[in-house]
Amino acid sequence: MSCKPLAMPKLCNIPLEDLTNYKMSYVAHPVEKRFVHEAEKFRPSEVPFESLTTHKQSYRGLMGEPAKSLKPLARPPCLDVPFSNVTEFRDKYQAWPTPQMFSKAPITYIPPEEKMDLLTTAQAHYTYPKGAPAQSCRPVLPIKKSGRFEGSTTTKDDYKPWSSMRTEPVKPTPHLNLPTEPLDCLTTARAHYVPHPPTNTKSCKPPLPGPRENVPVEGQTTYTVSFTPKEMGRCPASYPEPPGYIFQEVDAFGHRMYRPVSQAGSRLSSRLSAGDLENPHRRELAVLA
Repeated sequence: MSCKPLAMPKLCNIPLEDLTNYKMSYVAHPVEKRFVHEAEKFRPSEVPFESLTTHKQSYRGLMGEPAKSLKPLARPPCLDVPFSNVTEFRDKYQAWPTPQMFSKAPITYIPPEEKMDLLTTAQAHYTYPKGAPAQSCRPVLPIKKSGRFEGSTTTKDDYKPWSSMRTEPVKPTPHLNLPTEPLDCLTTARAHYVPHPPTNTKSCKPPLPGPRENVPVEGQTTYTVSFTPKEMGRCPASYPEPPGYIFQEVDAFGHRMYRPVSQAGSRLSSRLSAGDLENPHRRELAVLA
């Protein structure tokens, strides 16, 4: 079922006049044809291009002396001498004459005819005093053992280690007597707690209703009950001369000022609705001409 309110009959059958002051006073002007500029066609010049600018034509150079060539003269063929690398240092500091070093001609080696005994002068003149080489006094290197070194020294023999007793650490005197029995993990709440049986609370939740039947919805709403239809009045500005108002003057802004007529005269000539006349705050009416 639709909750849409019923279509109410129209209270005023007068069609709305959409004629405004702008439409009445507007004068249509003919639209001129848009001017389209036509570009001129390029015409090449018949005079050949001489690359002569205004600067070149107006500012000409003055006539002066011809430029002199600074190019060196060509060398005659007789002076084609190679470049000398003699410097000032070489010219002043000449090399001294050094005599030629005397070199003696090497003697030709003549190998001995006898067999060489490889006996040097030291070996021939410096013999052993007793006819045999001296014995070495260096001690024999001891054989390295992998075991513990047990050698005793004078310090170890004279200074024997003292017999000492291991001292026990100093313990503070306990001020709290700890229990010797194991902790039973029993708290005050566990010791004094009394369990109670659970209480079933009553539920205040309303029971679920059964399946609804196909009952039509009531078509009355708060809006349809409290709505009061009002008569639709016509706007006073749509009249050429608003009924119930008398033209007074035209102000500086071009507004036509109207004032309401007396209560007796308005009963005969007023066509406005009751809702428009019940507004006591509306003293004057301004209409844009």
